[in-house]
Amino acid sequence: MRQRHFPIAAAVVLAAAAFLTACGGSGGSGATASGCKPAHQFSTVTKGTLTVSTFDLPPFTKVEGNDLTGVDGDILKAIAKKECLTVTVKPLGTAAVIPTVQGGRADVAAGDWYRTSKRAEVVNLTDPLYTDQMGIISKDGVAKVSDMAGKTVGTVDGYLWVDDIKKVLGSSVKVYPNSLNMVQDLKAGRIDIGIDSFGSAKVTNPNLKVTVAEPDQRVAASLQGAQAAFPTVKSNSALLTALNADIADLHSSGELVKILEAHNLPGSAADTGAPRLI
Repeated sequence: MRQRHFPIAAAVVLAAAAFLTACGGSGGSGATASGCKPAHQFSTVTKGTLTVSTFDLPPFTKVEGNDLTGVDGDILKAIAKKECLTVTVKPLGTAAVIPTVQGGRADVAAGDWYRTSKRAEVVNLTDPLYTDQMGIISKDGVAKVSDMAGKTVGTVDGYLWVDDIKKVLGSSVKVYPNSLNMVQDLKAGRIDIGIDSFGSAKVTNPNLKVTVAEPDQRVAASLQGAQAAFPTVKSNSALLTALNADIADLHSSGELVKILEAHNLPGSAADTGAPRLI
């Protein structure tokens, strides 16, 4: 989500959870057959279930009833299958997604969440899933921050580049609570340029040009694509270990590349390099 760094309460309380020893039950998405043997053993908030806090951010996450689709949804379903779990979705406002995991009310968060040092202080972060980049949305294919001078620019609260963009462009920047509101104003001509996650921007703006921002030393987020991960609760190290092992399997088997390409994202985004924090 992506890349968000909302303020989060300091206290971390993990809800009591039964130790996982059997296959997942019915309900939710990705239900597994009886007789399934999980690849790892760990506890979850609800036995037999992987509870996911999330929000809509196509192509990464989309809640449809109790089904989570999109890149992150498909990755979590593949993991749940390995671990004999069903996926239960907890749709929330963006700002509530991480605190819900932090407080032990969900096992993982989904939605293109970036690996940041600030986030790592309050939740565990899995090894990288894929990389995402700062995208610029315009009619003319603007790719340079310097070409935004004199334009009205919109972006979404919580992205890593927001503070830098405001310093560079000043009062011409309008910050929105979510991508939907920004896109509506962009299409209506109330702003000239939008800045969003490249993957999300490609989906929500099919009739506009979306470019990857060219590196600009004044905007740190433009210099290197961020690594996305699943945030998990700090106190459940066994869950983190299992998720990392399953993610490694998805990388090595090529399944992660297939998932990205199925959602019209480049398979090369799976080449994340070594884990890093920004």
